[in-house]
Amino acid sequence: MNTHEYYLYIMASISEALYIGVTNNLNRRVYEHKNELVEGFTKKYKCKKLVYFESSNDIRVILDREKQLKKWNRSKKLWLINTINPEHKDLSTSLEMT
Repeated sequence: MNTHEYYLYIMASISEALYIGVTNNLNRRVYEHKNELVEGFTKKYKCKKLVYFESSNDIRVILDREKQLKKWNRSKKLWLINTINPEHKDLSTSLEMT
């Protein structure tokens, strides 16, 4: 049986603009953000740093989590990021980027 992995992720800009997204290929999606390959918020605000992510093999879990986080205020989102990444380092450096 082939299982898929889905990701909820948060990208940040130098000025700490935050973007929450969902993907089934975190490496590819981060690459697209870093290289400004897709028009939209992350390109406009230069959100190129992966500061948080979660994964699940159940897309419904990830989509529900995305909806939950998008309702949160900025301070609560920053609290979540700080729980695993208090220095807001680019976590993509620890991923195998393709």
